[in-house]
Amino acid sequence: MNYVIKTKRFILRPVRLSDAKSMVANINDKEISRQTLNIPYPYTLRDANKWLKRKTSYYRKAIPPSIPFAIEIDKKMAGCVDLMHFVPRHKSELGYWLGRGYRGQGIMTAAVREVVALAFNKLRLKRVYAYTFPANKVSARVLQKNNFCREGVLRNNVVKKGTLLDDVIWAKVK
Repeated sequence: MNYVIKTKRFILRPVRLSDAKSMVANINDKEISRQTLNIPYPYTLRDANKWLKRKTSYYRKAIPPSIPFAIEIDKKMAGCVDLMHFVPRHKSELGYWLGRGYRGQGIMTAAVREVVALAFNKLRLKRVYAYTFPANKVSARVLQKNNFCREGVLRNNVVKKGTLLDDVIWAKVK
């Protein structure tokens, strides 16, 4: 499943092993780590290579567990939108991040809109869902602008650095 979506401001394309350096330059951010469950800080080239190797291997599978899209701007990986826990013709979880230098320009809102449209129209999914931490107002706003509905709060749903945290679950259904 190697989809490419071209817009005026960015390209959404499969991640590549060659994305490692630009990925580290954009993801190595305390704020991204703080607002996500599994992205460490500092984020190293070794972390990127390991993640990219795993994710690129999914493109060869008939039914991939994840469909990651690099957000390419000026030939660099500025961010990522990932359809995770992919269940064909049913549902997928949405995960995303964007480098600091690209925020506040509507890029992530547009990238999420494009990936969700692909999920519903080409992959024929019926549900796309995402989790945010309660304090992550920016991510919640991206989802709201894409007509996701807040379904509720899952109390003590995840563990991050030994601490139980709540999750807000958002979904969009077709």
